Amino acid sequence: MADNTISNEQWDITINSGRGYLDINVKEIWRYRDLLLLFVKKDIITVYKQTILGPVWFVVQPILTSLMFLFVFNSIAKISTGDISPILFYLAGTTLWNYFADTLNVTSKTFTDNATIFGKVYFPRIILPLSKVASGLIKFLIQFSMFAIIWLYYVFIDRSIVPNWYILLTPVWLLIVVLLSLGFGIIITSLTTKYRDLTFLIGFGVQLAMYITPVIIPLSQVHGKKRLLFLLNPLTSLFEAFKYGFFGRGTFDIMWIMYSIAVTIVFLVLGIIIFNKVEKRFIDTV
Repeated sequence: MADNTISNEQWDITINSGRGYLDINVKEIWRYRDLLLLFVKKDIITVYKQTILGPVWFVVQPILTSLMFLFVFNSIAKISTGDISPILFYLAGTTLWNYFADTLNVTSKTFTDNATIFGKVYFPRIILPLSKVASGLIKFLIQFSMFAIIWLYYVFIDRSIVPNWYILLTPVWLLIVVLLSLGFGIIITSLTTKYRDLTFLIGFGVQLAMYITPVIIPLSQVHGKKRLLFLLNPLTSLFEAFKYGFFGRGTFDIMWIMYSIAVTIVFLVLGIIIFNKVEKRFIDTV
């Protein structure tokens, strides 16, 4: 009698490891949305909790970086940014690059940094990478606001910048950058459960990748074999399209943008497959 009662009992939540490698339970993620918001809040608060300037660092960081680029690459190295103000060019690239690099770096440590949490309680593991993306977006919007203020000066007061309608596609470029960093990040975090060396390599690799992305040098100033190297970087066409909309100058090539979208889809699908495969047994190897 007791066995029949148990077998007929309706469970609210069923946890199993039998789902497919491309399966993403959106309903379950939505059910845990409060936890997602909690992780986002924690990321924002804890990073600058014991700092003097607090969230002001969100604004100070890209400005200081842009000023350093202005001094080193424009004043000393004499690298031209075309007819776009160097400080505006560097600030645009730095703002978008910081979001990509930060999202990639934090998502690539999802498993190793949160192994103790994963070992104690169940929740959809994908929640943590998504929380990093969301908290990074808040930081990006703050930095983007600073860029927008300076950009408006050059548009309406200095009148040296004339934007075009492609500026309306900015959310599209941002979404692709987000998905690319998320896909690559969850691939790295899945592999670091077994190969810890990747944690050290990813930081160096991200810094190196910036120099083949039009953050410091506009694509129009890159020629020969170096130009092909830049174009093979899926971020290049996205950064150029972002700047093309805001500055009205630069390179907008739909073929290379389609290439970037294709690479993003491949990384994202591959990342989901590897992530779903590793999360079933990673706690035994971390």
